[in-house]
Amino acid sequence: MNFKPTGNRILMSAIEDDSKTETGIIIPDNAKNRPFKALVWATGPHVEEVCVGDTVVFGAYTGTGITLEGKEYIIIEEDSILGILKDKEE
Repeated sequence: MNFKPTGNRILMSAIEDDSKTETGIIIPDNAKNRPFKALVWATGPHVEEVCVGDTVVFGAYTGTGITLEGKEYIIIEEDSILGILKDKEE
């Protein structure tokens, strides 16, 4: 991919939530919330706490959508990241 975010921006792709609850109830697309989790693909030169490959949590209405090479991505500023999801082992 030939895209490098500038400043403190992060390029990430949304991780879709399951379309079924733990009890087996199917959630229709129009009832789903915007994804709150994403995988980081690239970071700008001033990003300090987030790394490529991290799974992050972000606010529902933050970021700008962009399509690159036919795939949907979100560009967000580092300050809008609420946290980084870690494996239980870390």
